[in-house]
Amino acid sequence: MSKLIVLNDKFEVNGGLALNEKFEGINAHNLHLYVKSYLSSLRANTARVKNRSAVRGGGKKPWAQKGGGRARAGSRRSPIFVGGGQAFGPRNNKNYDLKVNKKQKKLALKFALNEQANNSSLLIVDSIAVESGKTKDAKAIIDKLNKRDILIVKEMIDEQTFRAFANIQSVYLIEANELNGYLAATFHSVVIEKAVWEQLTGEVK
Repeated sequence: MSKLIVLNDKFEVNGGLALNEKFEGINAHNLHLYVKSYLSSLRANTARVKNRSAVRGGGKKPWAQKGGGRARAGSRRSPIFVGGGQAFGPRNNKNYDLKVNKKQKKLALKFALNEQANNSSLLIVDSIAVESGKTKDAKAIIDKLNKRDILIVKEMIDEQTFRAFANIQSVYLIEANELNGYLAATFHSVVIEKAVWEQLTGEVK
């Protein structure tokens, strides 16, 4: 069974906690579908070209229909001409959203957290706060954890703590309602406040 790593107030390992059985035996495909949907929703969808109806010019027939020896042409806006419209180019009216139902979103998050626990990278601490607001104090906490990159989940982010972690590239600080399967799977370790974890295990069924 997977275990959470429990940290004390000094961010030192203070034991472990067995992960709830509800986090076990989940199909990885749920996470795949959620990540695919999440990344699709981030697409800007701004690529757009002008087709022959949108480009300027083309009111006059370039040359006579017959007698010139050339292929017939009706407009300079045709894609075969320089300055003509683009044929089959991208349009910005495409919908990239992929639907994932609520149950699958919860399963994706549970699977991602379980994988973190299997890798000994899911850590629980009573509270994460840097009252000084200084980066060096936040960096001291990160150095104790000795992880490559960290997702920190707080119940509510205060201004001083936000300022302290803002300039540390290997750390991403979020509130409880922002946690999802994609973020939980992206980082090499996840640190969650105890209150958030209790709320999460109560909501995820």
